[in-house]
Amino acid sequence: MTLTIDTKLKVSRQCPRGKAAQDQGTQCQHRSLVPHQLRDGNEIPVMGFGTYEMEGKEAYNAVRWALEAGYRHIDSAEWYYNEAECGRAIKDFCAATGTPRQDVFFTTKLMSNNGYAAAKASLRKSLKACGLGYIDLYLIHSPIGGPQKRADSWKAAVEAKAEGLVRSIGVSNYGVRHLQEMVDAGVELPAINQIDLHPFMTRTDIVAFCKEHNIALEAWGPLVRGLRFRHPKIVELARKYNKEPAQILLRYSLQKGYIPLPKSSSKARIQSNLQVCDFELTEEEIGELDALDEYLITDWDPTNTP
Repeated sequence: MTLTIDTKLKVSRQCPRGKAAQDQGTQCQHRSLVPHQLRDGNEIPVMGFGTYEMEGKEAYNAVRWALEAGYRHIDSAEWYYNEAECGRAIKDFCAATGTPRQDVFFTTKLMSNNGYAAAKASLRKSLKACGLGYIDLYLIHSPIGGPQKRADSWKAAVEAKAEGLVRSIGVSNYGVRHLQEMVDAGVELPAINQIDLHPFMTRTDIVAFCKEHNIALEAWGPLVRGLRFRHPKIVELARKYNKEPAQILLRYSLQKGYIPLPKSSSKARIQSNLQVCDFELTEEEIGELDALDEYLITDWDPTNTP
């Protein structure tokens, strides 16, 4: 099976262009984006909303605003300490709008690789905290802990999927060595690897490996944490397309076939980050952005951990 995504994401009949897009605001949203079909047959919206470093009321409000803007993919984690707020925001939104629970894709992650029993306990704790009945995507947050602990965590995730507690399973921040370890072990491969991916960190080795093995790629830092918004190439493209730097970076991620997870606690920016389907970067521009790679670590990089 191959990933079924329209990487050009043209708007034609689905999404307003130009001034119409501005006038209609959030009409250019998740429904305009063809979903990824994962290796396990499940589908995931191609744009998600990240919640890293958000807790309490800030997390709740941001998720509600994201859902109201049109996001249908919320990314949380045990480590973020906001699973309960994310889950409550999803439930409240669904109740207020009549949106079925299954229309919202919820991700959370195992914080630490501390053994099989600990992983099972953490997963059930996350399931209870979010209160959503099941988890759409459960990720092992990092490869830290060594080969045996990684294998133990993965075994727990595979079993949770078989039990129906989670729909899809994957990993985060895994390098080629960690993924190859799974291939060599003959275990079920992850549906997703969520890593730091953007023009200044292109991870060509990991991207190539994941494409070879049909593992979808999520970008947890598609906006480079704002560190390169003033880069001349980003500014040039933003001016050309009359877009914000963040929108250029998100468009790049989408056209590369990644699943970007922009985050913001600003209602206006949450909305504007969805306005990326009314323009298209050229192949030459994508190549120019690829050439900006400087292995820029925006937060952490455990992809080379033993």
